[in-house]
Parts: sequence; C-alpha cells; structure tokens
Amino acid sequence: MRIVSKNTVDVVLIGGGVMSATLGTLIKQVQPDWSIEVFESRTEVATESTNAWNNAGTGHAALCELNYMPEAADGSLSADKAIDINEQFQLSRQWWSTLVEKGILGDPSSFINPTPHMTFVRGESNVDYLRRRYEILKDEPLFADMEFSEDPEQIAAWAPLLVDRRSKDEVFAATRSESGTDVDFGAVTHQLFDYLVSQGAKLHLGHQVRKLKRRADGTWDVFVRNLSGYGKKVVNAKFVFVGAGGGALSLLQSSKIPEIKGFGGFPISGKFLKTDNPDIVAKHKAKVYGKAAVGAPPMSVPHLDTRVVDGKESILFGPYAGFSPNFLKKGSWWDLPGSIRAHNLGPMIKVGLTQWSLEKYLAGELMASRETQMNTLREYMPTARTSDWEMITAGQRVQVMKKDPEKGGILQFGTEVITGAEGSIAGLLGASPGASTAVYAMLGVLEKCFPEQYSSQWSKTFTAQVPALGTGLNGDPEAARASLAATAETLGLPPSQAARSRLP
Repeated sequence: MRIVSKNTVDVVLIGGGVMSATLGTLIKQVQPDWSIEVFESRTEVATESTNAWNNAGTGHAALCELNYMPEAADGSLSADKAIDINEQFQLSRQWWSTLVEKGILGDPSSFINPTPHMTFVRGESNVDYLRRRYEILKDEPLFADMEFSEDPEQIAAWAPLLVDRRSKDEVFAATRSESGTDVDFGAVTHQLFDYLVSQGAKLHLGHQVRKLKRRADGTWDVFVRNLSGYGKKVVNAKFVFVGAGGGALSLLQSSKIPEIKGFGGFPISGKFLKTDNPDIVAKHKAKVYGKAAVGAPPMSVPHLDTRVVDGKESILFGPYAGFSPNFLKKGSWWDLPGSIRAHNLGPMIKVGLTQWSLEKYLAGELMASRETQMNTLREYMPTARTSDWEMITAGQRVQVMKKDPEKGGILQFGTEVITGAEGSIAGLLGASPGASTAVYAMLGVLEKCFPEQYSSQWSKTFTAQVPALGTGLNGDPEAARASLAATAETLGLPPSQAARSRLP
C-alpha cells in the first residue's frame, strides 16, 4: 500500500550540513512563518563533509590557493577568478557578523579564528610565477594585506617550520595575508540548526530520504525511512533542497528533473597527516598552500594548516587521496555503480579516457608508502619526524562529471548548483570552495527559485544583512576597507596593518 502524505510543508531540507543550515536560516530571516523540515540520515548534523575533521577548515578567499589564478598557456595571469572567490567569501563574513550581532551565532572564536594564509613555492619558475601573481593582486583592495618575500629570514618569521634545516642553496618564496581564517564549519552548522529548531523547524535525525517524486500540482513527495525504527513516511513539500553532499546526485536523479541529465560523479576520499605535538603546533600559525605538480589536478595541492577545533590547535598536512566507490564517508559500495545512467554514461567514459593526470595522481597516491607520504610533508617541513604524525581519514568528495558539447564530458572542479522544475527543487553537487561560499550559493538558490519574492520583498532584508550583496567590494577600496575592518571587529579577527598602510 502506497503511503500518501496528508500535510504539505513549505520547505524540506535534505542533509544536515552547512548548506542546508545556511539556506534554512536565510529563509527564516525573510519568511519566519514558513514551515521547515530537515532530514539527516546520521544521528547528528555535520557529520560528513561539514565536520571539522573532514575538511581543511580553510576560509577560501583565494589569498593562498593558486588554482584560482592559473597561468595561461601564453604565461599571462588574470585575477578575475581570485577576486570572484574572495568576493563570495566576504558575503559569508558579513552574514556571519550579522548573525553574531543578532545572537544567532555565538562567540566567534567557537567557529572562526585568525589564521594567516600563505603560499609557499620552490624553484626559479615557481618563484617567478608567485612574484607576478603578487604584483597583480597587491593593488586589488581585497588583497591589500598580501605580502611577498624571498628572504629566508622573513619567511622564517612568518612560518619557521618552512625554513628550519632547509638547504641554503634552495630558491623559494612566499606570500602572506593576515586576513586569512580557519573556520569550523561544523560548529557553524550546529549553531544554525539550534537556531532553526528554536524557530519551529523540525529536525529529523536518523531519517534517510530514499527518493523524490513530483506531483501534478508541482509539489514534491519526499519518501523517508526512519533508520532506527524502520518506519516509512512521505512528506509533501512545496520546495525541496538537496544538500546531501555525495548523496545529492542519486536523489536528484530520482527526481527525474531534466537538469540533472548528463551529470555524474567520481568519489575521492581524503586523508591528512595530523599532529597535536605542542612543540610543533606552537611554531606554526598559518595555512600554507603550495603549487600542484605539473599535470596534477587542483585537488592535489598540498597545504600545511593550523586547525582550531573545540578551542584546541593542531596541524594538518595533505590532502592525500584514496579511492572508495562510496559517495559518502558512511555510504555504500553501490554508490558509484548505482549512479550510472544512460544519460551520464557517455560523459563519464569520456572523462575516464581523457583525465590521465587524475588517474595517474590517484594511482600514485594509492601506491604511496608511509615514507613517501612523509617525504611530501618534508618538502614543506624539512624537520618532520614520522613518529609525530598520524594519518586521519577525512571526508569523501564527489568530483562532478558533466556533459560538454565540445569535449563530450568534462571534470568539473568546484561547486555546481542544480535547479529545476520551475524553482521547486534545487541541489548542490561538487566540493571546494563549497562551505566557504555557502552564503553566496544559497542566496543564489533563493533568487533563482523564488524570483518574485526575492526581488520584491526579500532583497532588502538580505542586503541589510549582507551589504556587499549585488555590489561587491573590490571595485570600491573604501568599502572594502570598511567591510574588512567591521567584520574583523565583530568576528574577533585582528585588523590588518598591511592593508591599512597600502590602501589609499
């Protein structure tokens, strides 16, 4: 007998991660009367990619990540992508500041901490690239605190572990931005869901959404299984957001919206070396990103990161990649083969035949010994001892594969928002910069799915909470300076001396 829902809710959020938490909280700012139900398959929220130990905790603002400013074939550099990513992160900073002031988020140090962002490169060609990158970015208002140095003593003052016992003949350079941050997105998510529940939202833990089916009236039947009691139910929703991480692809496929056709996913598991040795931790206060090897995919960029979780500092180095067909850390071996459809098989095969760099990288990672892994760390920290570090398994990330009219199929790095069925359903695929740009992504979902309400009613509220929305900051040095200073004060971040001295 088919179970039929008798009640319709305004919004169903699938997945208890930072995206669902952000979207639900945004909705409550403009439609406090809307009913919201959240379904999370695990027994608590923020257990998959959002969990603090399942990601690097970088507040992605393109301050240190070179993949947002790649060198073109002719050697030229463009700051456009880097500026765009930074602008998106500023929306998050502004909104979190507003929520702190409103009491929705608690003590800022519980979820965000000042952590300078650095880039470290070795070799003449890489130093030349980094210098040219710096010369372009230093005059951009959102990058005004960036510093560049080839001086070993200066770099040692910034991050001594990078220089200690390094060969005096080695050529290297670094950039540093004081405005960088370490973000515990798990803490953000927990606090936002606490707020949502206090505002009447219903949070169902241990409940797995199995499929979605659209009714003739445009609403959605959400088929749910209670994993503890083995009960089944159907919830009818006017709007559904699929923020289920690696589980989003299969649910969007079950909805049968045409917009999901041609999309596939390739899972990659992440691992990090971690140390809690207080002597080592005390010497490193930065997130230090490097440059991917020639031909290697963007995900392979190594970084040596300060992490602050539950008030305790540690250092992570990675990521190292592994392979599992699971789309979620607690997923199933059937996830990958079960996602194959007639419409995405061609693009997936095309990607498999053309992405030799990714396949070579993964093969090398899977075959790497512990000593090989440690030697990679020693390229950044020459004094690293194997006994001080343990390997931890982070989250699963599903790289998006999609149909391409010219190449047949491409690997899509970054975050992909899927909307369909006249704005009644939306979902998120992909990974980095992900959580850092959650506010930008979820405001985009609301604008696309509810265009009339957004333009006529909601935009005024959102603009009051996120002043840079729709205008940006980088084109206005004074606005950039004011925003960075204001959010720094509210979030307990130090003001940037370099930025104050450089901006007019």
